[in-house]
Amino acid sequence: MTAVQLPQGPTPGRFPRRVPVRQILCLLPLLLVTVIAVQHRDVLAEGFGHLRSAEWPWLLAAAGATCLTWVAAAFTRQGAVVDRLPRRRLLATQFAAGSANHLLPTGLGAGAVNLRFMTVCGIPLARSSAALALYLLAESVTRVGLLLALLLAFPDALRFGSLLPDDAMGPLLLTIGALAVVAALVLAFVRRLRTTAVSFLRTALGELRSVHTRPSRALALWGGSLAFPALQAAGLVLVGLSLGLPVPPVHMAVAYLAATVAVALVPTPGGLGSVEAALVVALVAAGGPVAVATAVVLAYRIITVWLPLLPGALTLGALVRLKVI
Repeated sequence: MTAVQLPQGPTPGRFPRRVPVRQILCLLPLLLVTVIAVQHRDVLAEGFGHLRSAEWPWLLAAAGATCLTWVAAAFTRQGAVVDRLPRRRLLATQFAAGSANHLLPTGLGAGAVNLRFMTVCGIPLARSSAALALYLLAESVTRVGLLLALLLAFPDALRFGSLLPDDAMGPLLLTIGALAVVAALVLAFVRRLRTTAVSFLRTALGELRSVHTRPSRALALWGGSLAFPALQAAGLVLVGLSLGLPVPPVHMAVAYLAATVAVALVPTPGGLGSVEAALVVALVAAGGPVAVATAVVLAYRIITVWLPLLPGALTLGALVRLKVI
């Protein structure tokens, strides 16, 4: 009797060999860029129209400030971990992470890319997550601190009286308080979640102590996190100067910081839509005409979001293919 070997199917729980998973992941960012561009085609057309009437030296300076934000992000990411990260791949990852951040809800894209990058570099997942939390903490503290410092120095930079209802702060504070109470109750009554949170907090505090025992890491962390929002605000100021926005540069910077702090909790991809609206409101509150403020915001978002989006997606796909992330 001759034994006949039957063909074996794919191992349960695994993709068949013929499915090119990594190739699909490489092309996915390009598909998302196309979808988002089609959805915002009117905004893109209007934004590029405003760029044609702007003064190009200021726009080139704004593009340069945008490029420096990726360098600042790389410094901050390195400062958040004691381990030495490969510089070129770290910088390329920040460029790709910027694109991912505009394709997924705010912060999730960049966080996922950087978390994967640190894991591939050999940093355990617990420490990578702690480094990610430390980065977000440093960036939030410096952004809010810079805004408060500028508001103390220039208290008349923003005038929201005519733009916001008088009773707008009450519901906002009530919502924030309710969210804090819900979070505290969940941690108090869900033991497994509380245990996980405590364990993560211990890891994060240990990483924080380790980073601050090395002056070079602490300087990179806090210097980079301060430079990042400052460069972003400088980009808006330069675009405003290119289009002749009649608002003092410092007031434009305050408007940018106030708008980005206000929309930090809005879960839209890259803040698309919410950031534009908040920036227009903030620039009008700073004394700018509505039409010019709108033109400045659209031109600024073209430079900082839409122009880097396609090359950033290509870089993201290349990093996936090369197994850097």
